[in-house]
Parts: sequence; structure tokens; C-alpha cells
Amino acid sequence: MPHVETNGIKMFYQERGSGEPLVCIMGVTAPGGVWDAHAQAWEKHFRCILGDNRGVGETDKPAGPYTSAMMADDYAGLMDKLGIKQARVVGCSLGSVIAQQLALRHPEKVKSMILMCTWARQDRFGLYTWQHLIKAKACMRPEDFMQWIQMLIFTKPWFDNDDCWNNMQQGLKDAAVNPAPQPVHATEAQSAAAMTHNTLNELKNVKCPTLVIGGKDDTFTPQWMGKEVAAAIPGADLHLYDNAGHAFHWECLSDFNPRTTEWLLKH
Repeated sequence: MPHVETNGIKMFYQERGSGEPLVCIMGVTAPGGVWDAHAQAWEKHFRCILGDNRGVGETDKPAGPYTSAMMADDYAGLMDKLGIKQARVVGCSLGSVIAQQLALRHPEKVKSMILMCTWARQDRFGLYTWQHLIKAKACMRPEDFMQWIQMLIFTKPWFDNDDCWNNMQQGLKDAAVNPAPQPVHATEAQSAAAMTHNTLNELKNVKCPTLVIGGKDDTFTPQWMGKEVAAAIPGADLHLYDNAGHAFHWECLSDFNPRTTEWLLKH
């Protein structure tokens, strides 16, 4: 499978579909393959580039801390190596702040972007949550860490749905036997990028069309964070789902996939 040298690391990526490029940047602890449920829709219209972020999957995992700017430069280099001058970009959670930095540091490379469960800065509660995530990763068995993450990102309707519940239980079993879990140092390094990210005073310089999207019941990145980003970016669109949390894109999959596809095709 393909790797490229970018910004001092070997970065792994997958490609799906054809058409104009769509760079997909996933969140903390998650490799690019986690985009599968959404790439199934987007690949019908776009050449989807699914990268493993610095510190996860099959990409190098150097010592941290990382920054959102550093990780944006990783993707700028990936685009250069693939001969992509400009792309649409979609980023989820940590991936969304990397996308922000990509649009700020390399504006010519970003045609439009979707920022999912995003933030411009962390507050004290947010920093507490990230600090606890780091401690949980270091102290818990993989399946127990996964269970805590599930509690953090899903809301009651997801738990009450039998199919979703069964998928969660399978996720715990998979985590218990994962032959290559993310190392603790890499979780810490990625979390540092999330915690130190602060673009609040720079977002006014974003020139590309932007959709900020999230869940109203997100406890990890509360809705005030997304609203703050949308207010700071000139002309940004904002959509927040009722009865959905940090994993709103799975909880509201039947609406999220066509909604984002339609927006990307227009922008």
C-alpha cells in the first residue's frame, strides 16, 4: 500500500473513487480507514484521499508533541507528492483543526472545506477532557479505553438502538485483539496538537467556502466551539444536528452523507 515522504515522515494513504480530489483527515487515535462509511458516498463523485495522520495507523509515529500546523504541513506535502494543486478538504475533530491550518497556511491548496466537531481553541473543561484521555490511554486496557471513548462520543439514541449497540460491543472485542494499537506516546503527541490549537484570531483570514457541522449534544467538543468557528470564518455555513454527539456523522449517517455530498458538489 502507498506511502509518501512528507515533512520528515513516511505517511500512509489510501485512494478511493475518481474525480476532483477530496482530502479526508480523521481525528485522534483514528486511521484514515475510519472514513469508510462516508467514503462510500463521496467516492462516487470525488477522488478520496484517506490519510493516516502522523502518529497513527501505518504512518510514522515520531516522538511528540505534535501541532496542528505541523500536521497540516504533512498533508500539504502529501498533496504535493500526489500532484494535487488544490482539493476539497474534510476534517473530523482533530482532523478539522488540521484542516483549518491547511487552509490558513496553504490557502491555495484548499478549494473548500467541511469542519466536523471542530474548535478554534480549548477552554479549561476541554483541556481537562484531553488530559483525562491521555491518562486513560496510558492506564486502561485497549478495550476499556475504547469503551470510555464510546461513552464520550455517542449519545443515548445510539445506545438504545440494538444494531448500534451490537456494533459497539464488536468494537470492544476488536480493540482487545488489535495487533497494532496506537502507542501511548503517539496518543499523547496527537492530543498535544488538539490542546494547543488556537486559531481564533486567524480564522477571519480563511478565504474558502466552509461548512461547520456537528451535534448539539456533543460533550467532547460542545456546540459553542463549532458556533465560534463558524462565526469567525467569513461566510461559513453551520449545521448542528439535534440529539447527536461527537459521532454525529455516524448517528445521523443517512442525512450526513447526502448533505455533505451535496455541499461538496456545490463548493
